[in-house]
Amino acid sequence: MQPNLMIDLRSDTFTLPTPGMLEAMMQAPVGDDVFGEDPSVNLLEDRMAALFRMEAALYCPTGTMSNQIGIKAHTQPGDEVICDQTAHVYVYEGGGIAFNSGAQVRTLQGDLGRITAEQVAYVINPDDVHRARTSLVCLENTSNRGGGSCYDLAEIGRIRKLCDEHQLLLHLDGARLFNALVARGEKPADHGALFHSISVCLNKGLGCPIGSVLMGTREFIRKARRIRKVFGGGMRQAGYMAAAGLYALENHVERLADDHRHARLIAEALQQTGYVESLLPVSTNIVIAAIKPDWQPGQITELLKAKGVLALPVSANQIRMVLHLGISDEMTDITVNTIRNLETGRL
Repeated sequence: MQPNLMIDLRSDTFTLPTPGMLEAMMQAPVGDDVFGEDPSVNLLEDRMAALFRMEAALYCPTGTMSNQIGIKAHTQPGDEVICDQTAHVYVYEGGGIAFNSGAQVRTLQGDLGRITAEQVAYVINPDDVHRARTSLVCLENTSNRGGGSCYDLAEIGRIRKLCDEHQLLLHLDGARLFNALVARGEKPADHGALFHSISVCLNKGLGCPIGSVLMGTREFIRKARRIRKVFGGGMRQAGYMAAAGLYALENHVERLADDHRHARLIAEALQQTGYVESLLPVSTNIVIAAIKPDWQPGQITELLKAKGVLALPVSANQIRMVLHLGISDEMTDITVNTIRNLETGRL
């Protein structure tokens, strides 16, 4: 490792394109995507739709945009959207559901960001003019604030059955869905069969500079494409970026298991320290540690930073570390040793 190089664990959005990805981007055939004439974008959309066995797909600049497009396409102003109280679409998208769709949100207290069919059933509004029309349920897999927790497919199936019974739509914020697929040994089509729409980020675990793909029926994507244009998301020669996604699908999916292994090693080191009170279960690439009351998260992250490790305070008593393709075995070992020595005074 280069001297003075920071080990950045604040998020998996801090990845940089690999040499192979950069080469693929430079060689990409491109056109005007607003005219539907960028071959690299079209190929990425076709491959993602085929992978998840959904009818069509739409390439978007960001995961927030693809989620917000999906929600707007599924709802009418005055509707109500159901999600977990820590869901990214509710907490981290700038009030987008209210601003973009004119819908309100009914939040549920799930387990590590995961809600159940029973919880959803309890809050579906009756057909009453005094109440907002419940129209959409949003799930997040993996859950960011749930420490990278994964949904059980059987529970998603129960939620989908409930949605069908009540004429509700089901959207997945799958920003880190490939992490869940690798961790649980599932196939993309397993999820494609259960959701009306899925958003998958390419710029987290898959390591692309930008990009997210929204999938659904052809009619849904036709509507979504118009909304993307209104949101300012119509890009021109976007194929240079789409080529990064194509490269990632071929080269960066299976290696997600390395990130999960690194996360477990770091979690084990944190668990053995005197300044960590508890850890959320580590299922994928996210480690969230609760700090003991005599420490502040900011104190811990500053001490780590002084030794070249960047972590993120995410609440009044928690820090987060996220593993990604930019973190090697050597970097993980350095991080583990730094964590272990933090309380000994040797730092």
